[in-house]
Amino acid sequence: MNYLTAGESHGPQLTGIIEGIPAGLTIDVDEVNAMLAARQGGYGRGNRQKIEHDTVQFVGGLRHGKTLGSPIAMVVNNRDHAHWSQIMDPTSPETAENTLRKVERPRPGHADLVGGMKYNHRDLRNVLERSSARETAMRVVVGAVCKQLLNQLDIQIVGFVDTIGNQPADTAKNLTVSEIEEAITQNDLRITDQNKVDEIHDLIDETKKEGNTLGGIVKVVATNVPAGLGSYISWDTKLDAKIAAAVVGVNAFKGVEFGDGFKAAMSKGSDVMDEIDWHEGQGFDRLTDHLGGFEGGMTNGMPIIVRGAMKPIPTLYKPLQSVDVETKEVKKASVERSDTTAIVPASIVIESVVAIELAKAITDTFDGSNIERLQRQIADYRQEIENF
Repeated sequence: MNYLTAGESHGPQLTGIIEGIPAGLTIDVDEVNAMLAARQGGYGRGNRQKIEHDTVQFVGGLRHGKTLGSPIAMVVNNRDHAHWSQIMDPTSPETAENTLRKVERPRPGHADLVGGMKYNHRDLRNVLERSSARETAMRVVVGAVCKQLLNQLDIQIVGFVDTIGNQPADTAKNLTVSEIEEAITQNDLRITDQNKVDEIHDLIDETKKEGNTLGGIVKVVATNVPAGLGSYISWDTKLDAKIAAAVVGVNAFKGVEFGDGFKAAMSKGSDVMDEIDWHEGQGFDRLTDHLGGFEGGMTNGMPIIVRGAMKPIPTLYKPLQSVDVETKEVKKASVERSDTTAIVPASIVIESVVAIELAKAITDTFDGSNIERLQRQIADYRQEIENF
C-alpha cells in the first residue's frame, strides 16, 4: 500500500491517490468529512479555517461506495483559491499582475529559504505553497480511509493533545480508545483533562496578543494491534522506525517517542522493560507497556503509544529578522495568514499518518487484495499467536 498527494495551499485543489486498499471495503464518506472538519477545528486556529469547509470527493477506485482494489483517487477543493486564482493559476504565463504576492523575505523556521536555494526559486511563494500544512488535509483523507480499514480488523486508534506549550493536559491513564474519544469531544482542545481547558485557553489568548505561537506534544494510542507487524531483520523493515518517519514527516514535527521514550533513557533497565506473562486462552502478554507496544521493531500485542513533538508555527505576526533574497538587506520576515497554535488539528494529522503506517504493515504482511479474505487471515493469525 502506498499513497501520493499533490497540490498547493492556494491552488485549485489537493489531490491524493492511494494504491493497495483491499477491494470490498465500504467507505463512509461522512466519516472522512468528519475528520476533515475536525482538522479545521480547535482553539487557536486562524481565519483560513473560516474560509475552507473541506469535503472530499472520491473520483476513482470506488463503485457504489465500495473499494475496487484499484487506485483510489480523491480531491479536496481549496475554496480560498477563488481569491488567488490569478496568482496561483497553474498554466497562465507570469505577469506583473499575477506576481504581486511575491515572497522575498524568508521566515525563520520555515522551508522558504532552503527550498528556494535548492530549487532556485526567486519567488519563495513557490516553496511555501507546497510546504504549507494545508497539504495535511489530504493526508487526513488517506488516514481516514486507512482508519476505516483498521476498524474492520478490530483495531482502534485515536490521536489527541498531550501538551500545549508548557501545559500538560493528558490524564488518559489506562483509558480505552473509546473513553479517550469521549473525553476529547468534551472540549475544543482534544485534551482528556477537562480541568485544564480554561488555563490553556488563557495561554493561547495571551500568546496571540503577543503575536507569538505555541507548539506542543500529541499522543496516539492504537489498541488490539496483532503482535509481529514489522520485522527485526533489517533497519528498513522496523515498523516503529516507519511510524517515526511518518510522524516527523508532518510539518513542524521535530521529535517522536514510543512509550516512555526519552524518559526511558534516564531510567534503569529494570524500570522500563515490560515483563512477560502468559494466560490460558489468551497467550503471551506484558505486565506493563513502557516500550509503547514495540520490541525489536515489531508490535508485541500491547497498545501502541506514540508521542510527537511539534514546534511552534514559524509564521509570527511580530516577525523575526530575515534577509531579502534579492537585495540582501536585513528586513523583517514575511507574514502569511497563520494560527496561534495548530496542535489540536495536528493530533488528527498524526493519528492519520500512524493509521496509514499500520494499514501498510498489515497489507504488507497479509493478502490485502480483498477485505473479507484479509479479515479471515487476520483472525487465523490472531489464533495462531494466541496458541504459540
